[in-house]
Amino acid sequence: MAVEQTAGRGSRGRGWSSPKGGLWLSVVSRPATGPALEVLSLRVALAAAAALEAAAVPDVRIKWPNDLMLGGRKLGGILCEARWIGDRLGWIVIGLGLNVRNDVPPPLRSLAVSLAEVGIGLRAGDLATPMIEALRTAGTGMGALDSAERQAFASRDWLAGRALAAPLTGTADGVTEAGILRIRGAGDIVHFARTGPVVLAGPSTFHV
Repeated sequence: MAVEQTAGRGSRGRGWSSPKGGLWLSVVSRPATGPALEVLSLRVALAAAAALEAAAVPDVRIKWPNDLMLGGRKLGGILCEARWIGDRLGWIVIGLGLNVRNDVPPPLRSLAVSLAEVGIGLRAGDLATPMIEALRTAGTGMGALDSAERQAFASRDWLAGRALAAPLTGTADGVTEAGILRIRGAGDIVHFARTGPVVLAGPSTFHV
């Protein structure tokens, strides 16, 4: 866990603003075999969202593949990276960045939100233990998403029913048991996307 990061990193190598006041932590998982990272990211997001709601943060949603959303803006992000030793899985690092009492940079304020901004008085230290426990538990999960996990995801699915311009054109239609995004396109044909970025369709494209 870090108080502040000077070179925070998000998915696809993008920078991640992580000043004082936020929760920036990583947990190392050493499963005998690891689920696909698409599954693990969603499994971690489900655990983190549940832990936040237990701490009185209401209506936390999940945006495929790895973001936590609150009131239509990004509250946090998850990054899972595997390290291999030859053909054997060595470990998986599960990283979580959560905006708590930190200031969101002005260019990002229309897209990102902190708990303090919406009047939730928690501090990073209040959330550290439950979040570490949630990440550790999620990191032990094996195999595909089960029916209960898929139902839990469906109840939090921020993209559900939204029109997308990328990664494919169509309407977001949930995920498969392997954590792959379903996109319903023209002619009611369902396509599948393993990776982002996700761009919402509309008068002005919205990268999320």
